[in-house]
Formats: sequence, C-alpha cells, structure tokens
Amino acid sequence: MNRAPSTQMPQPAAFRRPPSQVMRLDRMGSAHPTRLSFLRQMLRRMQADGWCFDRPLWEIDARGVGRAVYRAIGPVRTYSLVAFAHDLPESMRSDRVIATAWDATFTLFDGDPSPADLDRLQANVPLQEAGRISPKELSLSRANRSVRLFAHVIERLSQGLQPDRAEVEAVGYLMRTTAVYGTGKFGAADRAQISEREELCAPFQAEMLSVWLTRAFCADLVDHMAAAKGGAQAVRLAPAIKRSLGVGNSTGLGMAPFLVRHPTLLNNWAMAREEALARVRAQQDASPERVQALQGALQAFQQNADLWRSEHPIQVAKLADLRADLTQIDIRLAQWPGPGGHPWDALWRWGEGALSLEGQEALLSLMLEPHGDLIDDLGACMSADETANQRIDGAMSIATLRGLLRDHYGWALEIDFAQPKNSAQFWYVSEEKLEPRIGDRMLEEGAALEQPLCTARLASELHSALAEQDDTLTVAAFLMRFPEHRFILRRVQITARHPFAEVCDNLIGEQMLPIDLMRCKLAFFGASRFDPRSDKWVRISLFQDMPYPEDLSQEDYL
Repeated sequence: MNRAPSTQMPQPAAFRRPPSQVMRLDRMGSAHPTRLSFLRQMLRRMQADGWCFDRPLWEIDARGVGRAVYRAIGPVRTYSLVAFAHDLPESMRSDRVIATAWDATFTLFDGDPSPADLDRLQANVPLQEAGRISPKELSLSRANRSVRLFAHVIERLSQGLQPDRAEVEAVGYLMRTTAVYGTGKFGAADRAQISEREELCAPFQAEMLSVWLTRAFCADLVDHMAAAKGGAQAVRLAPAIKRSLGVGNSTGLGMAPFLVRHPTLLNNWAMAREEALARVRAQQDASPERVQALQGALQAFQQNADLWRSEHPIQVAKLADLRADLTQIDIRLAQWPGPGGHPWDALWRWGEGALSLEGQEALLSLMLEPHGDLIDDLGACMSADETANQRIDGAMSIATLRGLLRDHYGWALEIDFAQPKNSAQFWYVSEEKLEPRIGDRMLEEGAALEQPLCTARLASELHSALAEQDDTLTVAAFLMRFPEHRFILRRVQITARHPFAEVCDNLIGEQMLPIDLMRCKLAFFGASRFDPRSDKWVRISLFQDMPYPEDLSQEDYL
C-alpha cells in the first residue's frame, strides 16, 4: 500500500497509527464515513465510466402496488433493480427479522430481466427467505415505509405543496431497508462469480447499487402516488428536499460478528483508511484549494451534526461531544495553516490532544476529503481473497509463536478471565433464524454452544497452553496434542501478516457494546445518522445528501 519513498517527503509509515490505538472498540464505535466508503467508491466509478440509468418498466397502480425495473447501464454490463411494491396492512409492518411481509421487496438482477424472469422473481422475491432466487440475482432486500413521513409527503404533494422541512429532517428517509442480502444468500450469485468485475470488485458494490436504486424508487413512488391522489394539482418532490432523503436501514446483531469473522477484510479496510490518513499527514504544505475544500467539508459536517438525532444516552453524549469538537475545529482552522512544515500532521496532532474520540474520527474524515487525488486509489486495496494464505504454518517454532502473541495480542494477555465481568457475555446462533445473538452467561442458557468470537480469551488460553512447551517445538507438533487451539493459532498467524485484522478488545466483557462493531462496519459502507435504538440494534441512513442517478453526471462532490 505504501507509495514510493521520496527524499523530500517523510515516509507515510511514520505517520500511521498503530492497531493498538485504532482497533479499540471505543474508537471503532466513533467511526465516521469517509471518501473511501463503499458507496462513495461506487458513485465515483459510475460517474467516471459514464454509466447511464433508466426505468424501462413502471407497473405501479394508484395504491402504490406493482412492480418496476431500474437499470444501471455501464460500459460492459447492465444491472437491473427489480422492485415489488405491496399494500401492507399496518398490523403486519415490522422491522424484526422474523417479519414475513414488507412494504417493498427488491432484487438486483445481473443484466436485463426478461418477462419470464420478472414473473419468476415476482413469485419469489416478495417471500424473501421463504422464496428462492438464482445466480442471475446479486442481492435480495426488503424495506418498510417510514409511515409518518411517507404519508405526509404524499398528502402534501397531492395538494400542490412541498413536505414540511421539519418533518423531513426529523426522519430523513421514505423507506428503511430491514435486510440486504447478497453473496450466495438464498440462491443469489456467489461472490466468486462477480469478484473479478471491475465495477463490483470493491466490497459490497452490488448491495450499494441495490440500495441506491431503491432510493430512486422511493422518490418515484411518492411522486406517483401523490399524482394519483391529487391529479393536476399535485407536484413532484423539490430537488433539494429529494436530495436530503436517504434510505434508512434497521440492523441488529447479525451484522456485529462480521468484522471478527473476516479478519483479512477488516485489515484491508482499516489499513486503507490508515494509509490514507498517513499520506495526508505526510504532505509538506496545504494548498489554498485544499484548505478551502477542508472548510467546505467542515461546514457540511456541521450541518449533518445539527440534523443528527438520537435518544440513546450513549449516542446523545457522543453527539454533544461531536458538535463541541466541530466548533473547536472551526476555531482552529481560522488560524491554520500556520508557519512551518507538515500542516496536516500538525492539525492531526492538535486534534489528538484537544478532541474526544468522536471528534478525532470526524477530523480524520474531514482531512481525507480534500485529498481524492492522493488517496482514492486505496479503494482498490479494500477487497480480500480470504481463501489465500489461510493455511497454518506448521513449521513455525513455539518460540516464534510466543513472540507473535506478545506483539499482536499483548492487550488480550492483560485481561484476567478468572473475573466473571471479563467473560460476562457469550455469542451464539439463534436456532430459529440462524442469526448471531449475544447472551448473559450468568442468566441465560446456551453458553455450551458459544461461537468462537471471544478472541481475547482464546488468545489467553493459547498463551497458557504454550507456557510448558519447549521453544523448539513446532506448531504442527503442538496442534497434534492440542487441536482445540487451531482456530486462534491460525488467527495469530493471520494477524502477524495483517496487523489490523483483530479487534483489540474483549468481545465478551460486561461493558462490550455490539453497536460499536456495527458503527465501524456501517461507517465503511458510508452510513450516516447512526442512531442506536438499544445496545443491540441501530438505525442509519444511506445516500443522504448524495446525487440520484439522473444527477450523477453533473455531480462535483463525490
């Protein structure tokens, strides 16, 4: 990932934060989206490659029921979002994973669907998990209306009026997805089938495209239903209000373990971001154009923070910190850059001493924003072949293994797991929905079926098992006698090659909050307005204040 050394510029590695600082839950739970987020990568690529968009099918009635197709037409391939809109009784509307009906259901089709494809999809997509899709489909998703705002927007537009801005700002979306499945789920194409395609090689590009086109569908649907209700007096959503609307998302514990189960992918995401920050900090000056762009990014950040709402006490405190920190940054920038070299590094070092974790991670996002020419190439580094280099090195000596444990898991070896508070929780898989869940070890049954997400405890147990072993013993010989340590031993060797692969915190301690893991992952997606509804599920918004397909070619801010 490092660029070539320069005699005029310090090595970016000298400015890179260590994993022991970056991969802590409290910092991961303060993450903000950056220009390297997956949705921003997708929009930039489509803009640069001149993608075109249309809506070849719109069979929606006055009640908002029917089907539609949205196409994204690229230089080589076409992808089609097939949308099914339903008349869902209020009593059936639920964001829970056990729901069986939704206001709208979707699939992203690989190519142009034929009439036979549409009929097949109409028989299956509305059923979601109970149906079956094929390798022609790249994702499966569903969404529910934000009932209050959805109805308000239609009513106002039908009367020839725009929706109330306060109502729009309070919610921020017309529909929220409750699941977006891809990569082999329920018959959809496997990741290996599409990973070599330039437009889909970055992580979660098919899912991001599906959600982006879903956003267009939501806006079209309220315009259509308002026109059906109001006739000639109805108006369409004003462009500024339309742009302020994203796609909401409700997500729970199913997302949290992903970062633990995909260590190489997590490493590549974090390392790309940290390399980007290091490159920016290594710049010897700050041009007027970049300073102006930073100030513009700060203004947008402040506007977003003013509209960001939450009732969760932890997030309420974080928002207070963020708003105060953004004010501090604003004051600092009035006197920046000062004399001397490396002004970006000076700004960062000031932030580390003056700002909360929330503010520091916001500053990171702000500092990356003016440097697209310097860092956008790092997006190509964020995928991972997770089948490569996963074999255990059986020839490694126990002495070397001990060294790796000390170097990369020293944080875990400091935890006393004899204290109940340090193993108070356990991860398991729900038998009903095959989804990850977390339980209280003292109060709930099921610990015998615990999932191996307790990496800190596993590392501690491996360290204890190695205590009586000879330094010259090989890993292969050790595992012949103690095969129960195979899982964590492999992770130790992976982390030695991929230093950002591990969450450097206790994932079963009583203070562990799953929402920290969720926010980290969602920030890499590009999610905003993170709003925990408990310690175990959240709502967020995607593509808020981003362009629609018809605006992409004219967009400057990507």
